[in-house]
Amino acid sequence: MNQASEKVLREEVEKRRTFAIISHPDAGKTTLTEKLLLFGGAIRLAGTVKARKASKHATSDWMEIEKQRGISVTSSVMQFDYNGHRINILDTPGHQDFSEDTYRTLTAADSAVMLIDVAKGVEAQTIKLFQVCAKRGIPIFTFINKLDREGRSPFDLMEELEQVLGIRSVPMNWPIGMGRELSGVYDRMKNQVELFQGDDHSQIKVQKVEDYHDPIIAEMAGEYHANQLAEELELLDVAGDPFDYEKVKRGELTPVFFGSAINNFGLQTFLENFLELAPKPAPRKSTEGEIEPVREKFSGYVFKIQANMNPAHRDRIAFLRIVSGKFERGMSVKHVRVGKDIKLSQPQQFLAQDRDIVETAYAGDIIGLFDPGIFRIGDSLVEGQTFEFDELPTFSPELFSKVTVKNALKHKQYQKGIDQLTEEGTIQVFRTVSFDDTILGVVGQLQFEVFEYRMKNEYGVDVQLQRQPFQFARWIVAKEIDPSKFRINSTLVKDKKGNYVALFENEYAMRTAIDKNPDAQFLEMAP
Repeated sequence: MNQASEKVLREEVEKRRTFAIISHPDAGKTTLTEKLLLFGGAIRLAGTVKARKASKHATSDWMEIEKQRGISVTSSVMQFDYNGHRINILDTPGHQDFSEDTYRTLTAADSAVMLIDVAKGVEAQTIKLFQVCAKRGIPIFTFINKLDREGRSPFDLMEELEQVLGIRSVPMNWPIGMGRELSGVYDRMKNQVELFQGDDHSQIKVQKVEDYHDPIIAEMAGEYHANQLAEELELLDVAGDPFDYEKVKRGELTPVFFGSAINNFGLQTFLENFLELAPKPAPRKSTEGEIEPVREKFSGYVFKIQANMNPAHRDRIAFLRIVSGKFERGMSVKHVRVGKDIKLSQPQQFLAQDRDIVETAYAGDIIGLFDPGIFRIGDSLVEGQTFEFDELPTFSPELFSKVTVKNALKHKQYQKGIDQLTEEGTIQVFRTVSFDDTILGVVGQLQFEVFEYRMKNEYGVDVQLQRQPFQFARWIVAKEIDPSKFRINSTLVKDKKGNYVALFENEYAMRTAIDKNPDAQFLEMAP
């Protein structure tokens, strides 16, 4: 690699910021995503959630069922430029029923933005997603949203972050009033205030100040709010955590920003601070050790497969995270799992369903590859060498249904649908050891509804789902397995790779099986 191209590669990697937005449903994630795209000039009109009942839909939601139900079902990928940075946003479904797709998507991110509703605080789904990020040690930035509504005290919310999630926080800005009384936020790092102007809060004024005692604040926000702000920030200066970039990078300290996405309030300061602080693309582990983004040769892995993104063409797209080097349209790479060289001729980048053919891309970028059925989740594509990236985790389902096809003549379409939706990660498929029944496992009920809907609409197959009483799945690792030990409130099945999995109706059944099989390991994730 000559010096000029090495310099270009380093500069391009430095520019990239690839992050996921995680939250509970209804915390305002779709609105936040759209407003960020708006700042980047990527869309001209944000279709807000309120407008969805009309003809507009949120830009990042594209599947028919999402439009009908007003929720994000699949993880979208969006890319735009802002202030000299190339930003890749992975917009993950907030709905609890889609956590498996979401968990895997988080492996492609270098940092996460955790969105919290000021009135509701830390909610169940946020906890699950936070734990996946924490396990990977990725930096987490917190945006406390909906400040234009009445909510909990900022001190309460910070305490909850520590009590519930176990992470310390450092507020980067601080609200001046809240709800109807909201008049602005004070930027602690830059000593400036961002204030609402006008009755409809449509204008935002940014004003430099000496510090939080500056009389300008009282003039702009009123005496009461200025005094309250000074008291709270004095307390924070004494008792709060100082900003420590090393702790942020290790995921031990989260910078907190307050704002209101729907009013564009506090959003620009958040985006500019985030781009300064968020990490550039990180190395990924592989069978050859860590692969650095500035490594000359191209490499990447498939973290998601999406069928039928364009219903007219019945296509499948494999989403690839570029780990190292430079990608060029038409290049040949080794598909490591199948041991063949393949040509990447139709690469795409996304703004939800809108796509552009991409000529070049760099480490940190997410591209879509047309998939004629050759890709699986976790596949590694490598130029010039042969190594594989660490396998992506499979998560334990919590709900189970036996599936049968209503019309036996449609068996071929049924099998194709099951295979594709399994590869996409919509469902997990198990076969019972004794009767060869097909059992689907999911993380939440809505996944079953999406499965039925898509089987009917995309593959023309009516299926029947019969709920099973199981609550837990555990992968079994043992020298030999005796099926007779899994008959009481449990059953033995095999996953798509032929691994043994025990399904249990309750914790008692699971503990009994563990006692009866002292030499076996019972794992929550596939080995």
